[in-house]
Amino acid sequence: MPGNFRTPWGEHFEPILILYSGSSSARPSLFPIRIPFRNARKKGTQGDPMVLFRRAEELSLSHALLDGCAEGNAGLLLVEGAVGCGKSEFLETVATRAEARGAAVLRAMGTAAERGHPLGVLRQLAADAPPGALSPPPSPAEAGRVEAMQVFAAAVRELSAAAPVVICVDDLHHVDELSSRYLLHLARGSRQARVLLVLTESVHERAEDPLLRTELLRLPHFVRLRLERFAPEAVRAMLPDRTEAETDRLYRTSGGNPLLLRSLLQDPHHRPGDAYTQAVLACLHRCGAATPRLAEAIAVLDDLAGAAHLARLTGATEAAAVRALTALDAAGLIAPEGGHGFRHPAARAAVLDRMDPAARAALHREAALLARASGAPDTAVAAQLLAARHTAEEWALPVLRSAADQYVADGALAEATAVLQLAREACPDDAIRAELAIRLCAVAGRTDPAVAERHLFEPLSALAEGKLGPHTMGPLARVLAAQGRIDESADVLEQLAACGGRHPGAERRHGDIPGDDPLDGLSAFPQWAASTRRGTTAETGPPPAGRTARTPVHPAALWALPVEAEEGAAAQAAELFLRGATLAEGTVEPVVQALRTLLYLDGAARALPWCESFVRQAAQRGATGWQAVFGGLLAEARMRLGDLTGAAGTAQEILRAVPAHGGSVLLCGIAGTLVRARTAMGRPEEAAAVLSRPAPAELSGSIHGLGYLRARGHYALATSRFHAALGDFLDIGRHMRRWGLDRPRLLPWRTDAAEALLKLGEAHQAERFLADQLTTRDAADPWVRGMTLRLRASLREPKERQAMLAKAVDDLHRSGDQYELARAMGDFGQVLREIGEPARAAMVNRRAWHVARECGAEALCVKILPGHTGDTADAAEPAEAPHADLVASLSESEKRVALLAVHGHTNREIAQKLYITVSTVEQHLTRVYRKLEIPGRQALPVDFHLGVAEFV
Repeated sequence: MPGNFRTPWGEHFEPILILYSGSSSARPSLFPIRIPFRNARKKGTQGDPMVLFRRAEELSLSHALLDGCAEGNAGLLLVEGAVGCGKSEFLETVATRAEARGAAVLRAMGTAAERGHPLGVLRQLAADAPPGALSPPPSPAEAGRVEAMQVFAAAVRELSAAAPVVICVDDLHHVDELSSRYLLHLARGSRQARVLLVLTESVHERAEDPLLRTELLRLPHFVRLRLERFAPEAVRAMLPDRTEAETDRLYRTSGGNPLLLRSLLQDPHHRPGDAYTQAVLACLHRCGAATPRLAEAIAVLDDLAGAAHLARLTGATEAAAVRALTALDAAGLIAPEGGHGFRHPAARAAVLDRMDPAARAALHREAALLARASGAPDTAVAAQLLAARHTAEEWALPVLRSAADQYVADGALAEATAVLQLAREACPDDAIRAELAIRLCAVAGRTDPAVAERHLFEPLSALAEGKLGPHTMGPLARVLAAQGRIDESADVLEQLAACGGRHPGAERRHGDIPGDDPLDGLSAFPQWAASTRRGTTAETGPPPAGRTARTPVHPAALWALPVEAEEGAAAQAAELFLRGATLAEGTVEPVVQALRTLLYLDGAARALPWCESFVRQAAQRGATGWQAVFGGLLAEARMRLGDLTGAAGTAQEILRAVPAHGGSVLLCGIAGTLVRARTAMGRPEEAAAVLSRPAPAELSGSIHGLGYLRARGHYALATSRFHAALGDFLDIGRHMRRWGLDRPRLLPWRTDAAEALLKLGEAHQAERFLADQLTTRDAADPWVRGMTLRLRASLREPKERQAMLAKAVDDLHRSGDQYELARAMGDFGQVLREIGEPARAAMVNRRAWHVARECGAEALCVKILPGHTGDTADAAEPAEAPHADLVASLSESEKRVALLAVHGHTNREIAQKLYITVSTVEQHLTRVYRKLEIPGRQALPVDFHLGVAEFV
């Protein structure tokens, strides 16, 4: 606004005020009056800068009225506003200003407690006057006479002869009736005197006698002034050094109420605290006698706090409820948008915390009945039931379960857990309690796998006691299978089959899972894993004779790989599925299956970016349980690529992120990956620290327990406890065969057992295990074949060993497992030295050492090149990588020949692999040496990454 006024904060505008002016008629007329502001910065102007911020127009009016009063023109100013908007502060500012100008200021305050005491306010004014200036009020019997009022008015006029008189009365709506009549008589009879009456009144609390307000409106010198809450732009202007986001938050919390805003700025970090709580309660107390009770109902009802509901809950009239809501809205305490609940949860908590617990519970119970009868959402009804801890209503259990589903869909897991726990605690039916526990397991699995697994203790106990209905057994088996607890899931299915799919002598009860087949969910796998839905697979064989056609497959089918004929299509379909998949409660298991399919069929390199993507999605949703599921797959993928450092870091990060990882089957599996990585890195002490943590009893019958057993076996191998290692590996084999999951791609337990047998000197038994692995359907997989050939070579003579290890190196290079590649190359370098080819051996060992160091396999580096640290310039020191431009100058054929040469192959072997002549190989190598500017084969860099995926 343009103009000539400057506030203490440097803002200029011309004040314009809409004033009310009386006339001969009872109806007031409106007209704008321009009032100049004078001496805004004079000494003596007082007041809270925050409350008076952007009150320039109002202050200019008060100063103009003081000027008029000094010139002999009486004034009458009524300051209105909601509670907390600065009426009292404004009144005191006017009084202080008047005193600074030499006026006699008489102050009084109306209170609810003194409203019934006649002449209470008048006595305050008389006590504030100079001694003897105003006579004490007459006795109540004489006080109502007009003569007594005339005496009082005359005394005030006489006092104004010496100096202007400014009478300030705060909270006019609490002034007793007799005092208000004296004030009205004074206003009527002092129009030409130097008397200014300044009165304040809550805009939403009127005096019981409307005479005073009506007569005041009729007076020609009456002026009404309204103090409003701050607008958002005013809060931003008041706090220019704060960010827009912070000022917006302060405005939303305070509603622009100066009192609440000041309390927020006093609290630590400018967020609701004790000062804000006290300010809220003070506002409620000053909104009228009926408001605190209605405020309690508003706090209980929250977003359901409409006038009709408030009236029914408190017994007040609907008109009184409307007045209370209007007053609280004007004060900025409630948010009209989306309901009439308190603007900030801290305000609601302040009211609820002061209520008597029993009365509060009773009010919540009544609110639940009211919400249910009015058709409120189940979540609103459930919130009231939860607050009241009330489940006695017949409809309570279905409402709580429905609300839990909605909370889960909205991502409000804490609320879903709370209502499900309330339902479970109050439900006497064992079957329904078990079903609720299963639902709790699914909800908790999103954030804490250990808690999710513990929720199944109750249904499993009920099953053991014969109290679990058949329609609960199916979902229980499904959840157990999804958690990898294969044996427990199979036991549940066996008990279900034993009773023919129905609990003996029991009919379907309320709370049982609907559907003709309670086990339908167990076989609801995604389309790209179609083979797992079949009753016959290559792993599991035909179903037992006692199993009906409609009975689902063994729980281990959830973790099986597709049959051989569908492997290629399954990997493609899995990746296609992942491209369109988003994380939700019903999609986690299909996504896990798709990731496992990619990992074990298409290789870790293909699965790695997908695992990383879903770990990020889970972290963004705050779903630490899902993050653990996908993080475990990510750690395994990195382990399969030989990235020991990355695998250990991922596993450790996941275990740190989960609230409590002790006692969880899933997290023990992830811990197993960490143990394997630490062991391979040559850090057995760190691996031992992980293994020392307690493991749950259910681990032994779970798919995750196999990974844990393998990790423990590898640690035992590294610490020379070979029999213990062999026992763990053989246990893995027994479980995998029993479950129909005996696939080396999943877990190559035979090579592990063979390695332990070799350490024990049992070469014949080791050969048997290795030969057996090469007859499995996964024998053609380069990762499986490469590891098998590396160990089998140790049972052969040097010449045959050399050829076998050369094949192992080729296979493991194609597999992408750098750690296993380094192990194979280390063995290859050793056999080259044995057969008298030290130059080739040195070259291969340099390459193997470099690969092992990149993996983080410190112990393997020491084994390959004992005493070599990488800090010396001896002959084994890896050569530096050539410049990228030089590498780019090589043709594809030259790259293939160079890469095979780096891995220790002779020219003849390279020629055989690439189906070219030896002369061609020599020509390619000559051009490679020239382009890379190196003297010969020994100078080929060991970290020569040419982007060639395969040798042949």
